[in-house]
Amino acid sequence: MHVHSFLCALAAASIGASAACAQAAKPRPEDTEIWKPVPRVVTPGRSDVDAPSDAIVLFDGTNESEWLSVRDHGPAQWLVHDGVLTVNKKAGNIETKRAFTNYQLHLEWQVPAGITGSGQARGNSGVFLASTGPGDDGYEIQILDSYNNATYVNGQAAAIYKQYPPLVNATRPPGEWNVYDVIWTAPTFKGGALATPAYVTAFHNGVLVQNHVALTGPTLYIGKPAYHAHGPEPIKLQAHGDPSAPISFRNIWVRALPDSAQVPVP
Repeated sequence: MHVHSFLCALAAASIGASAACAQAAKPRPEDTEIWKPVPRVVTPGRSDVDAPSDAIVLFDGTNESEWLSVRDHGPAQWLVHDGVLTVNKKAGNIETKRAFTNYQLHLEWQVPAGITGSGQARGNSGVFLASTGPGDDGYEIQILDSYNNATYVNGQAAAIYKQYPPLVNATRPPGEWNVYDVIWTAPTFKGGALATPAYVTAFHNGVLVQNHVALTGPTLYIGKPAYHAHGPEPIKLQAHGDPSAPISFRNIWVRALPDSAQVPVP
């Protein structure tokens, strides 16, 4: 006889079969408690924009030691001054020396006060969450002056370029600092074929603008995207060729995330 059936039968003699079985099957709070593994301790920054203890600081206001030139893989040649990193359009894109899979990224950017131009020719840049090749190859969140500046909506600030417009336009005026906080889940491949797509969740100045969207492939200026197998990749910042004044960055840090941050309930 099964143990549960035996207990039901035994209890039935005194309190009745149906009541006994219900009592024996009653769940307990302890049945759904998880005690191990215990999450490791991470010390948060002094404010919500400061790097926590487990972050890799990609730019702290002093140097470009975590970056290299995309063009020749030599030292990055952007301009470090007054605690910020300003795009050098002649030097081209830069990318991290390290490669990443899944991560949390914090980055702050500023369109200069007095910016001129319109549409895509006004404070244009971008963050490539995975740089898959030279030039602008990869998966881009757009940077642009989208404060009172009309353009195609899947190319404005905080858009997944040419794929997803932001849910709202949270851009601050030129001269003020904008903040991106991004969760990047890299695509996975099996036998060279796509197994799971890339996902992006993004906040712009604390406002949710991309809600776990599934990318259809790398972001392209022309044509439809298609996935090609790759592994961990660098993060890339764009030196866009538009004629407007270059933008600046500060306080860039990243936290590597495990393949799955969720612990299933047993």
